[in-house]
Amino acid sequence: MDQVTLRKTAFAMPPTSPAFPPRPNRFWRSSRKRRRATRSCLGVLFLSAAAALLAPIVAAQDTLAPGAKVSVVFDRELPNVPGKSMRAVLVEYAPGAGSPSHRHPTSAFIYARVLEGAIRSKVNDEPERTYQTGESWTEKPGDHHQVSKNASTTEPAKLLAIFVVDTGERQIVIPDK
Repeated sequence: MDQVTLRKTAFAMPPTSPAFPPRPNRFWRSSRKRRRATRSCLGVLFLSAAAALLAPIVAAQDTLAPGAKVSVVFDRELPNVPGKSMRAVLVEYAPGAGSPSHRHPTSAFIYARVLEGAIRSKVNDEPERTYQTGESWTEKPGDHHQVSKNASTTEPAKLLAIFVVDTGERQIVIPDK
């Protein structure tokens, strides 16, 4: 009776019993060491990649005005559009705070969405409008953002702005002079 048949029977002995001594595997230790080394290398690689990705995010935090914080949360070159990048910027306004009148790079197309609270916005000659949580708008290259402010004096507000911009453009908010 072979081992497989014996194991399938109801009275089979466990594989570690004297009837089934463990077979030495001359590759077991070396493959185990290889797996450990691979996991260690992958762990170090993962941590290095995470640190490299998070470093620009931490370095990209900026304060435009008191109570206004801007953080780059995503920045990638577009593989199918040479010379263009996509950047996502989280803008956080304290109650009553806002950004000074500004422009963005002339290459920038922007999609903005209110994540929390309400944002007052005025772009170019359009009338000023208040956007609530979940509402969005776009800005075309060269637009002048005259008003960007938290509509509430008691609650904070957040918006996510997604830019498609020339990769070389590092300054994405250009305050009026």
